[in-house]
Amino acid sequence: MTAVGDILPEFVVDPVDAEAMKEWAVFLHDPNPIHLDATVVQAKGLGDRVINQGPANVAYVMNMLAAAFPGATLTAIESRFVDNVYAGERVVASGAITAIADGAVTCTIALVAGDGRPVITGTASMRLP
Repeated sequence: MTAVGDILPEFVVDPVDAEAMKEWAVFLHDPNPIHLDATVVQAKGLGDRVINQGPANVAYVMNMLAAAFPGATLTAIESRFVDNVYAGERVVASGAITAIADGAVTCTIALVAGDGRPVITGTASMRLP
């Protein structure tokens, strides 16, 4: 995988675990109840399951990049959050190489929910070892 246009191997989380959200909430110092209590999510009109933390979703994408480019260093990531990830969903992180120059690679990145909804879109750059 060293050419522009190459598709990166997918990183799959199936399912996103509500219990892990509780751990992320502690780690991130994020007490927002939408990550912990489905009744709060319902009251806000956001669905009927707890919502995964944004940094956890980005971490899935970063895991995909780390697996695709062992030993590389992430130098930049720009992500746009376009939807939520809910407990119990399957998500797939993916990407494609868009540029290679001076020992670095730039990729498009995406996280897509099992029903096909885009969750994250963006770009990332890696310094190759």
